[in-house]
Amino acid sequence: MAAAAVLAPGAAHAAPAAPAAVTGASDPQSYTAPPYWTVRTPLGDGPIGHDGLQIDLHAGMFTAHGIHLEAAALDVRGPSSVTVEWGDGAKDTAEITEPADIKRLDHAHTYAEVGTYTVTYTVTDAAHNVRAVNKVIVTTAGAEFTAHAPTRLLDTRDGTGAAKAKVAGRSSARVKAAGNARIPAGATAVALNVTVTNTVEAGYVTAFAGKGARRPDTSNLNYAPGQTVPNLVIVPVGDDGHVELFNGGWAPVDLIADVTGYFTRSAAAGYTPLAPARLVDTREGLGTAQGQVPGQGAFTVAAAGAGKVPKGATAVALNVTATNPAEAGHLTVFPSGQSAPSTSSVNFTAGQTVANAVVVPVGADGKISVRNGSWKGADVVVDVVGYYSPDSRAAYRPFHPFRLADTREDSRHRPRGPVPARDYLALPFTGESPVPPAGWVLNTTVTNTTEAGHLSVAPDPNTWADYQKGIAAKPERPLSSSLNWGAGMTVPNLVQTPAGPGAVIDFWNQGWQPVDVIVDCLGVYETD
Repeated sequence: MAAAAVLAPGAAHAAPAAPAAVTGASDPQSYTAPPYWTVRTPLGDGPIGHDGLQIDLHAGMFTAHGIHLEAAALDVRGPSSVTVEWGDGAKDTAEITEPADIKRLDHAHTYAEVGTYTVTYTVTDAAHNVRAVNKVIVTTAGAEFTAHAPTRLLDTRDGTGAAKAKVAGRSSARVKAAGNARIPAGATAVALNVTVTNTVEAGYVTAFAGKGARRPDTSNLNYAPGQTVPNLVIVPVGDDGHVELFNGGWAPVDLIADVTGYFTRSAAAGYTPLAPARLVDTREGLGTAQGQVPGQGAFTVAAAGAGKVPKGATAVALNVTATNPAEAGHLTVFPSGQSAPSTSSVNFTAGQTVANAVVVPVGADGKISVRNGSWKGADVVVDVVGYYSPDSRAAYRPFHPFRLADTREDSRHRPRGPVPARDYLALPFTGESPVPPAGWVLNTTVTNTTEAGHLSVAPDPNTWADYQKGIAAKPERPLSSSLNWGAGMTVPNLVQTPAGPGAVIDFWNQGWQPVDVIVDCLGVYETD
């Protein structure tokens, strides 16, 4: 039995007992325009009636596309009209009906596209022949995705991106992301496939923004001695353009990071989550020829235009599983029509079943390729869980990662205790917007396993109120898997999933023995 891996310390942040916003996860972006920036001009001939009229502006970006504007008109001498020009062609108006030393007004707006906008606020007092104008420049909190051909940014084994040396215990490798490998300097987050290898004792890896961010009490990868473990991470970029990979173990390890895409606050591709749908299963001949992918062999399968993925998709979000491998190796997923890159998407040992989340660009023909990098055959299963497209509206808003649920700890909605065999853990998920988020980005970990099994993450058709009242109908058991484990293993995987119509997500233990489940929240896709 493999030694148990170490999970990141820190208090469990349990899901609330009733649907409530997942707040405190990220500090809202704020912008100000102080009163002394106000410009006053006369409406017509003659002098300005009074020169004390000023405007104070405070803007907060609380959702991916939304802005809340707090305005204060100072020294208002009489009835005045207010105009708010949002910078995207939209305009709102209001009226101030009587004099006031300070008149406070609140406004809200949702931008159709992410980006940077100039908000112009005008107060017009016709009786005193004065127009006062102040402006504030704002940038949406949400960002859209640009696919990137899989490219290695870090490999401590050969000195790529850092010194050729293992990362010491309780220390970090800094990875240059923004401004590197054709990733623009303005990138706000990156999709990385991070791999830990050459491990000698148990530990964990935490990915987080570089300069300007504190390290969260969460983990992205967990490893045991001798294991090679990959996991997809979507991680914010620090103020200096770097991300950090913290080795939470006490012994040195090698770290590898391959980029597959990046997010910017400019129009690119939004995300559409899907209920997991099987695209390939070599055991059954689904999507490709029946039979194992031979060593050093590859296959190509249509992604864009297949199932619910439209032809205009630029990238797909997948869960890729290797099973029944005859020897150790790796799978590489890449756009069709290109040579296989020297990167890995899934790493496996002989006989192991292992899954990993993958975000990959589609080729010009809408297809993707999967290569078996080992020297002997392996079966491959591919589930599509979402896609990125210019027509998709949901933009990504990253959080400072936090622990949402940990069945090893008591929480508000259930006492501590593992998820029973063939049963599920239901968690309520709601965002800070009246419009439900399109999808959630979660790092899900299973630990304290006693035999092999797999976990499925899926939307729940019930509301949390149904569970509180004891009237929730048991959902149908999902057919796909989000992560697979063996006896004694601690296994993480990134999951991108929508919440159900009632804002509830289920975590199904598909094994025949109880397991503990840990859920860390990394961010949210929002349409408003």
